[in-house]
Amino acid sequence: MDNERNRLSPLLTLDSLKKYYPIRKGILNRTVANVKAVDGVDLNVFEGETLGLVGESGCGKSTIGKTIVGLEQPTEGRILYAGQDVSKLSSDEMIRLRTNMQIVFQDPYASLNPRKTAGELIGEPLKVHRIVPSADISKEVDRLLELVGLPRGSKNRYPHEFSGGQRQRIGIARALSLRPKLIVCDEPVSALDVSIQAQVLNLLKQLQQELNLTYLFIAHGLGAVKYVSDRIAVMYLGKIVEIGPTKELFANPRHPYTKALLDAYPIPNPHMRGREKIVLQGDVPSPVNPPKGCRFHTRCPLARPECQQRDPELFGDDRHSYACFFSID
Repeated sequence: MDNERNRLSPLLTLDSLKKYYPIRKGILNRTVANVKAVDGVDLNVFEGETLGLVGESGCGKSTIGKTIVGLEQPTEGRILYAGQDVSKLSSDEMIRLRTNMQIVFQDPYASLNPRKTAGELIGEPLKVHRIVPSADISKEVDRLLELVGLPRGSKNRYPHEFSGGQRQRIGIARALSLRPKLIVCDEPVSALDVSIQAQVLNLLKQLQQELNLTYLFIAHGLGAVKYVSDRIAVMYLGKIVEIGPTKELFANPRHPYTKALLDAYPIPNPHMRGREKIVLQGDVPSPVNPPKGCRFHTRCPLARPECQQRDPELFGDDRHSYACFFSID
């Protein structure tokens, strides 16, 4: 992938994206507070790359993925696809856009209708969006099944007749049926056995090369993210705290939270057992009432009084940036 060329024109841009969920109480059902799931995220995803999005559970990464594909509506901010503001598109334009952006869900069983066969599940988007003529849908389903490594005869079987890895392959085939350019992978391997995870990750990489796909790969397992991602964005409590190339971020993390995540990642090297680690204390604060200043200062071993007063912006450059006043050298 030509990184410099792709950085000239992002395929997807998130501009100050916010997603709040209101908390309502009382007889009048008034909003008394908001869960700030995503609170001002700026992000670029470039054509042909895989951007990994990592963070602890509840940090808002899955909410970002659902908002991108339209399953959630943003509270504030903009989502730009190929330079177009999604919120300003007409109904017909939105229908066409949805064929360009698809999602693969975490649970391959819950995301599939148990009353429909694999062929019906994959063929339904083809009918709705009229991707191919009705007479050719069966052949297209066969092609998609083979593309994800399943036999043609499996199209007459129901989801419960497949293993977890096979069900996820059906989910991938269904996403590919609309011939998208961007696929949001929302923790696509976390519900699978370790041996099956590698097969699905290899399939995603193979499909990306063959079809020139762009991935936003959401996960909390650093091993999977490191394997598939060109760049990684680290998220904490609704905000991006660090983003950079995968190799550089693993070798030289600048934000204490990123360092803590990497320190928790097992390294198969006995000579590194005594390395200095950052061990996080306490729990993630509530997204209803996040800490003032830097949101990480309540758990950060490097925190100073300034961290409680100001919320740091992203420092660094377009290649590697981090939101910390006192970054790790």
